[in-house]
Amino acid sequence: MLLRFILAITLSVPALFAERDFLTADEVDQVRLAQEPNERLKLYVSFARQRVSQIQQAVAQDKPGRSIFIHDLLEDYTKIIEAIDTVSNDALKRKLNILEGTKLIAESNKALLADLEKIRDSAPRDVSRYQFVLDQAIDTTQDSTELAAEDLSKRSTEVQSRAQTEQKERESSMRPEDVKVKQETAQKETETKRKVPTLRRKGEVVKEP
Repeated sequence: MLLRFILAITLSVPALFAERDFLTADEVDQVRLAQEPNERLKLYVSFARQRVSQIQQAVAQDKPGRSIFIHDLLEDYTKIIEAIDTVSNDALKRKLNILEGTKLIAESNKALLADLEKIRDSAPRDVSRYQFVLDQAIDTTQDSTELAAEDLSKRSTEVQSRAQTEQKERESSMRPEDVKVKQETAQKETETKRKVPTLRRKGEVVKEP
């Protein structure tokens, strides 16, 4: 009996400390299908709005045990805002146009920030149980708002410069032969992208009419 009890506790420990997904399975599928950055940003913005709406409802209803629910929603919300900034930076790194998505982020963040600050200022009776994650959500939204307000051209240059610096730092810690292999692989990929696809057989010549 004691052995079974110890085994049960051992198996349950990883589950207790496992990181909780901040998106639902359906949301993950939606993000996976939205390959275009602006469309993906729109999705994340809608998810952020949904989380804040759920938080507002929970605060208004004042049901027993709501503090855990609000705490988890605030954590999920913060990770969604961080994902928005990550998607934006990745798109800029690849020199993609995200003007549409950035405008949406700037507009949405102002409303979301106002809603979160209103919740904080209303001082709910159980706010001490989720005060830290609420402040974190507000700070993250403020940072994201400032990021969205930056000039995209300047921001893109900074992101690409930072990426190049990080790549050089990684390569400096690699063996020379590994760096050479990596560079050759990158060169082959570039050459492959430059090739124009054709349906002609090798050596086939098209006669002029």
